[in-house]
Amino acid sequence: MSSAATPATPATATTTTTPATATTPATATADFVDTYLRQTAEIALATSRADLASVIDVLFDAYVADRTIFTCGNGGSAANASHLACDIAKFTWADGKRRFKCQSLCDNAALISALTNDVGFHRIFLDQLDGRMAPGDVLVCLSVHGGSGADKAGPWSQNLVSAADFVKKRGGKVVALVGYDGGALRQMADASVIVPRSTEGVTSTPHVEGFHEVYHHLICERLRQLAVERGPAA
Repeated sequence: MSSAATPATPATATTTTTPATATTPATATADFVDTYLRQTAEIALATSRADLASVIDVLFDAYVADRTIFTCGNGGSAANASHLACDIAKFTWADGKRRFKCQSLCDNAALISALTNDVGFHRIFLDQLDGRMAPGDVLVCLSVHGGSGADKAGPWSQNLVSAADFVKKRGGKVVALVGYDGGALRQMADASVIVPRSTEGVTSTPHVEGFHEVYHHLICERLRQLAVERGPAA
C-alpha cells in the first residue's frame, strides 16, 4: 500500500540587513575629546607671543622696583588668581636674589564676606587695595569676559573693573588675562593677554580658564629665569 507523498517545505529566503552604525556614548565622548584637544592646540598656536612678553615685562619691572603684585578674579578665576599669587611668590625663588612680593585678594573669606555685607560685592577688591597699594604696584585681573556681559546678578566682574580703575588712578599698573572680546579690562590694562578662539571661532569658559593657567605657568617660569639672570640681590 502506497502512502501519500509529503509535500516539500518551501525554502525560506534569508535577507541579510546591515544594521545602521549607531553612535555609542564611548564614540561620542572620543569625538568630543578629539575636538576639544584640537581646539586647544589651535588656541595655543594663535596666542599672542608679544602680548605674553609684555605681561612678563610689566611684572618683572615691578619686581626690580620692589613693588607689590596683587591678583584677583571671580569664581574659577579667583582660584586661578590664588594659584598665580602662590607661584609668583614661591616658584620664582632664585638663590641670592630678592623675592617677588605678591598676594591674592581672593583668599580671606571672612574679609570678603564682611566687605560684601558692608560695602557691596563690587568693592571687595578695591577696598582691600585702598591703603595698601602704592604707585608702581601691579594688579593682575583674571576674567573670562573681562567685565562684559551679564547674568542674574547684573553685569559681570564689575568688582575687577572698579579695582582696575582705582589702581590706574593711584599710579599703579594693570595686567589682564581675559577671554572672548576682553571686555573693559582689555581696554584698561597696561598689558593683557586674550585667549583667542579656535579656527572654527569656538571659545568657552573652560578653554579660557584653562589657558589662563597655561599662561600663568609660562609667565612664572620666565620670571624665575629673569630673576636668576638679572634679579636684584637679596
